[in-house]
Amino acid sequence: AVYDIIPVSPEAHARFDATERTYKYFVAYGKSPFFSDLSWQSPSLLDLENMNAAAEILLTTSDFSSFAKLHSDTKTNICDVRKAIWTPLHFTDNPYPPGGFGSRDGIVLTISADRFLRNMVRAVVGTLVDVGRGKLTLSGFRSIIEAKDRCVAGTSMPAKALFLWNVKYPYIDPHSHIPTL
Repeated sequence: AVYDIIPVSPEAHARFDATERTYKYFVAYGKSPFFSDLSWQSPSLLDLENMNAAAEILLTTSDFSSFAKLHSDTKTNICDVRKAIWTPLHFTDNPYPPGGFGSRDGIVLTISADRFLRNMVRAVVGTLVDVGRGKLTLSGFRSIIEAKDRCVAGTSMPAKALFLWNVKYPYIDPHSHIPTL
């Protein structure tokens, strides 16, 4: 659906003019026919606190080679991640029985950066899920980043749960959607 048409300069470039992009990755606990195509279903609860501690490490990282698709033609793997946080999700009014997953139906990662490498977010999520499962410590997460080797990071997660959420441009006021030319 088209919600708005915004006049911009003829030289404007949708990809290269963007100053920040935000993605969301959705994880659901339990199966649901309503969310199966829109999220990755985790068979168990993940440790949200440890995943957020690992996500904070991304804010102080500049080289994301460990999360870059191999053999890509990018000139640099340097990115400025400005936000990375997992938050609880409530899809419904808690359909789970007592002793189930409680009031949390899932979690969502919100991650923003000046740019992302191809497959980067899905690789980051896979590695953070390893932290959430207890398969990877925070120091192990740091070691993966320092290795600058895609082969040591976690598995790339399914694309179906990843959504481009927002894109910022220097000439568009995010509150009014009117160009600030």
